[in-house]
Amino acid sequence: MQLSVFSYAEIGSVAPFRTQLLKWVGNKQRFAHEIVAYFPRDYQTYVEPFLGSGAVLGTLSPAKGVAADVFRPLMEVWQTLKSSPETVKGWYAERYTLIRELGDKAKAYERVRASYNAGPNGADLLFLCRSCYGGVVRFRQADGYMSTPCGIHDPIAPRAFSHRVDIWRARLAGTEFHLSDFEGVMDAARPGDMVYCDPPYTHSQAILYGAQSFDIVRLFQVIERCKTRGVYVALSIDGTKQSGNVLCHVPFPPGLFEREVFVNCGRSMLRRFQLAGKTLETEIVADRLLLTY
Repeated sequence: MQLSVFSYAEIGSVAPFRTQLLKWVGNKQRFAHEIVAYFPRDYQTYVEPFLGSGAVLGTLSPAKGVAADVFRPLMEVWQTLKSSPETVKGWYAERYTLIRELGDKAKAYERVRASYNAGPNGADLLFLCRSCYGGVVRFRQADGYMSTPCGIHDPIAPRAFSHRVDIWRARLAGTEFHLSDFEGVMDAARPGDMVYCDPPYTHSQAILYGAQSFDIVRLFQVIERCKTRGVYVALSIDGTKQSGNVLCHVPFPPGLFEREVFVNCGRSMLRRFQLAGKTLETEIVADRLLLTY
C-alpha cells in the first residue's frame, strides 16, 4: 500500500516540551512536538485514549481534551493530578524519604515495589516509574507482578518534582481524565475532534502493561468508525528498527489511512533493558505515524 507523505509546507510548528512528569518506556517526550506538528490546524476536542505518560497531551496542552487509559493505577495518578496536585506531590515525597531512612536507594525501591505488588496503586506506581530502570514498567503476564529492577540513576528530588507537578497541572487544566477502554472514548468523539492513538506496539512491547490483551484489529475498526463520521485520527505504531534495516509489518486495512510519516525515536530504551546495557548503535528506531486525513 502506497501512502502519500506531507510536504514541509503542510507541517505546523510546535514548541518542544521537555519537562517529563512520568518516566515511561516508549515515552514520546523528546519528539512529541514533531507528532503534534502533523495534527490539523483546527479541531474541536483533543482525545487521547492510550494516555501512558501523557507526553503528546502535555506538549499539545489542549484547551479542551479527553484522556483515558485502562490501567487503573496510572489513571489514579492523572486524575489526582487534576483534582489534588498537592496529594501527588506528597505521594512522591513520602516514598523518596525512604531512601534517606533506609540509607539505600535500591532498598527503598524494593519496599515500594513490594507495596505496589501487594496492592497496585497510583502512589507507588508514581515513584516506581520515576525510579525503575529506563522507565520500563514491566509486568509479569501470569499475575501482573511489577518486576523491573531499580534504575542506576538517582530519582528526581521532591522539590523539583513538585515544580513539574505545577507545570503539568496548568498545561492539563482543560483535560478530563477517564479510566476507560479506547473504544468508549473514541466512539464518543464527534466530527471535527482530533484523536491521537499510541497503543502497545505489536513488534516490541509485549512485556509491558496491557500489551498482552491488546487487539489492534479492534482498534482499526474503531478508527474506521471515527473516520467515517469526520473525526481526525493519528496513530503511532511500529515503523522501522535496527537503524532502518527492518520495516515492521503492520496489517492496517487498505484505504483507512491517507498519509504516513516516520518519526526518528533514537535508540530503543526497551532494547537497552533487554540487552543488559550493551551498546545500541544498530538499535535506532523510527515510529510510523499514520493519519486518516
